[in-house]
Amino acid sequence: MAAQTGKDLLIKVDMDGARSFETMAGLRATRISFNAEQVDVTSLESAGGWRELLAGAGMKSASISGSGVFKDQSTDERARSIFFNGQIPAFQVIIPDFGTVEGPFQISSIEYAGTHDGEATYELSMASAGALVFTAL
Repeated sequence: MAAQTGKDLLIKVDMDGARSFETMAGLRATRISFNAEQVDVTSLESAGGWRELLAGAGMKSASISGSGVFKDQSTDERARSIFFNGQIPAFQVIIPDFGTVEGPFQISSIEYAGTHDGEATYELSMASAGALVFTAL
């Protein structure tokens, strides 16, 4: 696999509940992480005292974060609306040369910042809120 540019890792939001996805405007940096909790089933009978984990158990989750330049476009308004109205719409994360992850996410934080001699920026964080679907390229 060849190296990929970071700008190809895209976060898209369903704009209207009808699976009309648009890339979040102004993002400069994006990140997605996947997590799986472990269920420890180690006992006194575990071979050699080694920890044992229960396969297929535990809670899975994902988180998305991004930061960029505030552009005041329709996706910025959609993100604010999702946050203030407590909605949990579908998002897509396009991972170059890998595939697409899609599912419901809740926006858990939005931060806006700016300096007197620079651009207005924003950061957002999201947490998965249901089953995610992975589609390989």
